[in-house]
Amino acid sequence: LWYPHAPSGVFSSFFSPLPLSVSSQLRLYSSPMLPLVIKAGGTTIEDPATAPALFDALASLSHQPGGLVFVHGGGKAVDRHLDRLGFTTQRREGIRITPADQLDEITAVLAGRFNKSIVGQLLTRGSRAVGLCLGDGAAIPTRKTTKYNFDPGQVGEVIASSSQSHAPAKTNLLPLLLANHFLPVLCSIGIDADGRFLNINADDAAAGVAASIKARALVLLTDVPGVLDGKKQLVPTLTRESIERMITSGEITGGMIPKVRAAADTAANAGVPVVIMSGNNLDTLAALGRGELRGTTVTA
Repeated sequence: LWYPHAPSGVFSSFFSPLPLSVSSQLRLYSSPMLPLVIKAGGTTIEDPATAPALFDALASLSHQPGGLVFVHGGGKAVDRHLDRLGFTTQRREGIRITPADQLDEITAVLAGRFNKSIVGQLLTRGSRAVGLCLGDGAAIPTRKTTKYNFDPGQVGEVIASSSQSHAPAKTNLLPLLLANHFLPVLCSIGIDADGRFLNINADDAAAGVAASIKARALVLLTDVPGVLDGKKQLVPTLTRESIERMITSGEITGGMIPKVRAAADTAANAGVPVVIMSGNNLDTLAALGRGELRGTTVTA
């Protein structure tokens, strides 16, 4: 894996932020002492054109009140590793089929090489980054999923807390790290009650983290600026009802459908607004480093 390096600090020239509705701004910033959760996929993290700006933004946010938890994928890196070993990669309904004989290799990439490369980049920028998986310190409990009508292999899901309506206990690992100004960097590998590894969809992992720590917002960095309407204009805010209308009209299609539906579920179940925004636009990433969230905000 190769990760470009750039001097620490956020880019100095910015454009004006895309508009958010007043209600969205109030929801995002009404609890500034709560942490922010950001998720990015491997393609975004490995892009040499924008990765330095992403790491600069994450480092800057980690020093702001409330702190930051970063959740990452790494599917392309896993694909390359499995291909070198002669394994076949299969996906269905947006998830990686995870046979037992591939799980150790997937864990080695996500929880090992890829995670520590991210940690290294953030350390050089002055962040107190700590590389973890979901199961470390029992931070995010997981179990083997049963929600699919096919066998996905060793794929897991986050166990929803029965006390999500309450503030997280300060003795839990993630709040403890945040309170001491560390930046948790989480890969999407879970550990079940029997100590076995599980491969968790990174979007689902990030949603589980946001719900667990009662984040002020969950930011999903994608390859698009947000949800676009039929005229290719950014939609500032969405609810579950408006999402379903846009799916019916054909304005939301393909891989964006499960993403926005999952965002609506997270917003409803955890009371956490979800922002879908670009992770490969330098201006957007620079603004992110200042705490500006440019994209589509999904609320309950």
